[in-house]
Amino acid sequence: MPAMNSPKTPLILVVGATGALGRPVVKLLRQRGVAVRTLNRHPEQATDLAALGAEVVKGDLIDPGSLRRACVGVTGVLACAHGILGRGRWRSEAVDDAGHRSLIDAARDARVGRFVYVSGHGVRADHPVDFFRTKHRIEQVLASSGLEHAIVRPTAFMEHHVHNFVGKSLLEKGKVQLIGPATKPRNFIAATDIAPFVVRALLDEPLPFRTLTIGGHGHLSNLDVARAYAHAAGIELKVSHLPTPAARLIAALASPVHPGMARIMRMLGLPDDAFDEHYGGAAEFEATHGVRLKRTEEFIAEQVALAKS
Repeated sequence: MPAMNSPKTPLILVVGATGALGRPVVKLLRQRGVAVRTLNRHPEQATDLAALGAEVVKGDLIDPGSLRRACVGVTGVLACAHGILGRGRWRSEAVDDAGHRSLIDAARDARVGRFVYVSGHGVRADHPVDFFRTKHRIEQVLASSGLEHAIVRPTAFMEHHVHNFVGKSLLEKGKVQLIGPATKPRNFIAATDIAPFVVRALLDEPLPFRTLTIGGHGHLSNLDVARAYAHAAGIELKVSHLPTPAARLIAALASPVHPGMARIMRMLGLPDDAFDEHYGGAAEFEATHGVRLKRTEEFIAEQVALAKS
């Protein structure tokens, strides 16, 4: 196993630092006085992190050389970037598969002490969505790398799946378009609730967990989310539905030019029972770890208040 760098001077590399999870992790690390390096395709988007004292370096998961340079002197790596919507040079195969393999190689060669990978709830080798099959493969690559590592498997992030994909449109445009009937029950988790556990996985001795599955309370469909936003904002619910056959046609037509959009259309066009998005362990998780996980309704109320401020 690669020798661990000195624990007295931790330096954490965050790949995906400007994302929903990366930003709160960087903030928590800096609050603890931990040195942070962030790898950014567009460093100008990380000025807030630089202001916190993070070292912002230009790099990309599709550029192995930049990964090797970024890992020099690092004691821990957090990999929380993804390319599910990517296309061209940044298609998912290049980012989520080859890119993460290169990052693991770079971390191993740099003798990084610990690697934390953000996977997904329910990943498996035969998952009907290729993105989750890829995440399963990267888990296996990491397990065989010799690196001390932890894997975090969250359910759908509220920041993306509740707000960006549904609520934001209602608040800004007064309407939202959903794919198909949008009645599949789903579980959501706030990325800010995951961040403290990621920090523990990066810093605590001994490693506090090898695999952590985390999700929130209850289950709401995308249509339920839209209704909750309209109710919280006191506005009329205006929802249109793109028929599932139309979504599948768009996916087929878009695949050659925008595989990321095609992936999302295919995923949302799957039957409700194609893969399970339930999580029933929130209460037990809270009791075990002494935390309180944010409810989806609370998150929605916060987003509505921000929109009105």
